[in-house]
Amino acid sequence: MARNETPAEKLDFIRQIVAEDRRTGKWDGRVITRFPPEPNGYLHIGHAKSICLNFGIAAEFGGRCHLRFDDTNPTKEEAEYVESIQQDVRWLGWDWGEHLYFGSDYFQQMYDWAVQLIQAGKAYVCDLTAEQTRDYRGTLTEPGRESPWRHRSIEENLDLFERMKNGEFPDGSRTLRAKIDMAHPNLNLRDPVMYRILHAAHHRTGDAWCIYPMYDWAHGLEDSIEGITHSICTLEFENHRPLYDWFLDALGVHHPQQIEFARLNLTYTVMSKRKLLRLVQEGHVRGWDDPRMPTISGMRRRGYSPEAIREFCRVIGVNKFNSTVDVQLLEHCLRQDLNKTSPRVMAVLRPLKVVIENYPDGQVEELEAVNNPEDPSAGTRKVPFSRELYIEQDDFMEEPPKKFYRLAPGREVRLRYAYFVTCTDVVKDADGRIVELRCTYDPATRGGDAPDGRKVKATLHWVSAEHAVDAEVRLYEHLFTKENPEEVEEGRDFTANLNPDSLQVLTGCKAEPSLARAKPLERFQFERLGYFCVDPDTAPGRVVFNRTVTLRDTWAKVRQKDDQ
Repeated sequence: MARNETPAEKLDFIRQIVAEDRRTGKWDGRVITRFPPEPNGYLHIGHAKSICLNFGIAAEFGGRCHLRFDDTNPTKEEAEYVESIQQDVRWLGWDWGEHLYFGSDYFQQMYDWAVQLIQAGKAYVCDLTAEQTRDYRGTLTEPGRESPWRHRSIEENLDLFERMKNGEFPDGSRTLRAKIDMAHPNLNLRDPVMYRILHAAHHRTGDAWCIYPMYDWAHGLEDSIEGITHSICTLEFENHRPLYDWFLDALGVHHPQQIEFARLNLTYTVMSKRKLLRLVQEGHVRGWDDPRMPTISGMRRRGYSPEAIREFCRVIGVNKFNSTVDVQLLEHCLRQDLNKTSPRVMAVLRPLKVVIENYPDGQVEELEAVNNPEDPSAGTRKVPFSRELYIEQDDFMEEPPKKFYRLAPGREVRLRYAYFVTCTDVVKDADGRIVELRCTYDPATRGGDAPDGRKVKATLHWVSAEHAVDAEVRLYEHLFTKENPEEVEEGRDFTANLNPDSLQVLTGCKAEPSLARAKPLERFQFERLGYFCVDPDTAPGRVVFNRTVTLRDTWAKVRQKDDQ
């Protein structure tokens, strides 16, 4: 459905531009955006912001959004990345329909347009090396110098460019450059390189080409060919916009409007694909989909929901200035969604055995447990209760401090959905470690309070020992120890701030029997512990959970304090 022309909600500056263009009839009322990833890595949370912006605007204004792979660098691109990007965009809830495109589809048209610029005297073949080209470019305070090859004849340029295409010259020996202005204050317009020689097989075109277009040349042409109306880019391309405009104006073709917005920066996170690739290649993480990675695939594996990521992108909005968003806001959006949608279950991460001495030996009760108090339609389930149970080690202290209200010798607590129990004895091993608790229970307190009105100050989760499912649980923390991982001492790089405790693997965990049927990527709230997701490593007889996020919502508490 198209957005109302006079929406009640406040529009960000990009949507204001689109709304005004619709009102004035610019582009004949069309809204065509695109998400143009390079298939040289996996998408991350920063890309999610761009995806939601481009696909969101198209949906809101009755337009369409293209998924276009800007595959102009064959040495870094792989079909694996193409497939993963499509999966991630779909998982986030967006669809491009029939509008899937590749920059490589336009190689011939780009070449023909380059010939057109040569014929118009606006491009030339240059023999400077890459190092010489940088030297001739000048600086922000000094103009550049013209290449000795800048004034070649049109005929010679046409001949050399065709021979470049035919593979007659070695890599790096020649480039095609636009002839603009070597004294221009914007360095991007100082005769930028349009094509470089690269004898490399392309993942789609094979060995058909020996020259490949540079991004600044290809970007605008791809937009023009597809009839894009609003070319939305991140802020680092603002200084490239004059070149975008120059190429399209010089060719006299369809000219979209380029609009820049600030990219997403997140605390405790690096967003550079180059740095993320290093983390993978150097073994700091287990792969692109490691749950500690900010990649969409990593977040999916960790247990993030697409709804939470889309809500986060909506909340942070779109602006024109660079800033860093607190990762706690992302986690807040995640908790808000998971709280509404995740079934509650009971699991014990560090088991301590409890024997209820006055409970009938061999008896098993099926107690009713609520699946999600936020969603009455989720109903209830049955959990088994027996004489021997597991509770968390942290829920017992032999000599508790004043404000410790959980189980202790002689103290009574409630077991969730079950009974009041009282600790009567502590069993230790030869080394003095607590290995078992002896307790008694009050049969009159099943599923509720005591009939005589006595109260307890703590309710503990538990699992029946006889029915428990063995599980492995992976606890994740931030991948980096600093809010800004780039802050390092001289001579070191961002990997110096990697968190050695970013992953803790717990084995021997115990979970209620319903989780034996859990499927990969299903999400749950482990009562009192946090939100967890079934990892794809799960197999028959081996259930593996990733902790998605804890229950503690620091961001919500900060917002609540600010509102008071």
